[in-house]
Amino acid sequence: MQNEHKFYIDGQWIIPHSQQTADVVNPADESLVATIPLGDQEDVDTAVAAAQKAFSQFSQTSVAERVALLERIIAIYQRRSAELGAVLSQEMGAPVSLANRSQVAAGLSHLQAALKVLKSFEWEKDLGRNRIVYEPIGVCALITPWNWPLNQIGAKVAPALAAGCTMVLKPSEIAPLNAIIFAEIIHEAGVPAGVFNLVNGDGAGVGTALSRHPDVDLVSFTGSTRAGVLVAQNAAPTVKRVAQELGGKSANIILDDADFEAVITAGVKVCFNNSGQSCNAPTRLLVPRQRMDQAAAIAKAAALSIKVGNPADPDTNIGPVVSRVQWDKIQRLIRQGIEEGARLECGGEGLPEGLDRGYFVKPTVFSYVSNNMTVAREEIFGPVLVIIGYEDEAEAIQIANDTLYGLSGYVQSGSLERARNLARQIRAGNVHINGTPGSSYVPFGGYKQSGNGREQSVWGFEEFLEIKALLGYND
Repeated sequence: MQNEHKFYIDGQWIIPHSQQTADVVNPADESLVATIPLGDQEDVDTAVAAAQKAFSQFSQTSVAERVALLERIIAIYQRRSAELGAVLSQEMGAPVSLANRSQVAAGLSHLQAALKVLKSFEWEKDLGRNRIVYEPIGVCALITPWNWPLNQIGAKVAPALAAGCTMVLKPSEIAPLNAIIFAEIIHEAGVPAGVFNLVNGDGAGVGTALSRHPDVDLVSFTGSTRAGVLVAQNAAPTVKRVAQELGGKSANIILDDADFEAVITAGVKVCFNNSGQSCNAPTRLLVPRQRMDQAAAIAKAAALSIKVGNPADPDTNIGPVVSRVQWDKIQRLIRQGIEEGARLECGGEGLPEGLDRGYFVKPTVFSYVSNNMTVAREEIFGPVLVIIGYEDEAEAIQIANDTLYGLSGYVQSGSLERARNLARQIRAGNVHINGTPGSSYVPFGGYKQSGNGREQSVWGFEEFLEIKALLGYND
């Protein structure tokens, strides 16, 4: 990689103004992967100016031109997918199988979904004498996280490009190298200068500068709820649009007619996927109270079957969590769960057996958890599952909705009708019925403090559009 010390602005790789740097650390062995620059206000101003300059021309390009552009990006992305997977595994600790099968593939799926929407979107509609017109919103600040980096880059950049917007991307400084390769793909595909710009930096520096910037028309942010509040506050004085996908504490309701062995085992694996670092992970397992011991035994067996280790090993199921800060937070919350009286079925504090370095966490299961315990309230963002008992369906729904969050929910039942009924009562943006996986072709986003707006497919595309009414157009 040749461009890790540069920013991509106005179609060129340039030396940053800022002299501040940050280390990118391999969380599996704590070795130094790279050192990147952290941008400042001047770097942000330069990038936003380039995007603003490019908008007047790019916003007027034809659908056919943008279709061709996305097709070129997709082809180059596919060609460099192995490189992307290797870098992701190194900088964020994802097992190589997960990095390639899920992480890289997720970014590609968003590019393909945006292309499909662009080809069929109805840009103008008649309403009697009037014409309703959709137009690109303008300059977009795209702020993405470290846990699913290419997924979120694809979910933001693809619809922004398809809509005719220009943009500045700030990836997470913890896992930024995949975004540098993505910028190289954008350049090779011939995206016009200034349309896509990349500025690395932290939230306090670049994130704040972008969300406050008067020439930014939209901020699309994915990250913690705490950071999302700051983004909204920074954006408020300029009344720019803010779209946010934030935290979650999703409930997985197991009804009494479900196949407990199958659905609990599957639920544990989904919860622990990506080392538990997914905002929509089913981290609260809700089971009939009288079957708590049965559920706990199944969950424990599933957790103990998960291999934690070297991300380069093809047999590894989960790697480390992303950083020392994240590891310390998870250890604190595990300790708090024990202190508050939850029963520790397996896992717990410290490194897994056989590992003496890296930010690895033992797959941990707590049973007999009440929904007011810290481990049931806070987003842990690690391989930690809590099991909560309920008396009947009404209490299951009450517990599921008793959270600040509302990103996802899960329902398992032998009766599709029962599952459908409960799914409608869960206050969340996505509810998975009987193990149905996510899709890039449905809207993704949350209720309550899980955010606002939607990503993916036509719903994500429309976040990057303004609506204009031309009155009397058809007289």
